[in-house]
Amino acid sequence: MVTAVDAGSPTGSRSVGLLTQLTRFVLVGGLAAIVDYGSYQALVALGTWVHLAKAISFILGTTTAYLLNRRWTFNATGGAAPVAKFMLLYTVTFFVNVGVNALMLHLLGDFRWHLTVAWVIAQGTATLINFVMLRTVVFRH
Repeated sequence: MVTAVDAGSPTGSRSVGLLTQLTRFVLVGGLAAIVDYGSYQALVALGTWVHLAKAISFILGTTTAYLLNRRWTFNATGGAAPVAKFMLLYTVTFFVNVGVNALMLHLLGDFRWHLTVAWVIAQGTATLINFVMLRTVVFRH
């Protein structure tokens, strides 16, 4: 659902409405979450230290999310400024995500689904921060 044409844009790019952005963000996030969670579980199963596995999986999921969100969700064009803002945002959310995951693993203790529950809580926290900041700072029109 495209809501308006941005007349101020030199390329005539279309501005995407909030509901459309949110829907696309959720779809992209679902795919990125599959990449993140799948690689996290695979790395842990291969014997990788759990915190390193989480760091690597976050980077893989984040890269997937950035590439898809940049063009499809937020209809952003290239340039160094959005990339720099994105890198700063995801550096912060990297530490939030990995830190919340580590905290949850510590607080939850060891049970069958502890990795999954910790991952979901960490992912939810980072996702909320990411959507707000991507929409209002990184890909702002």
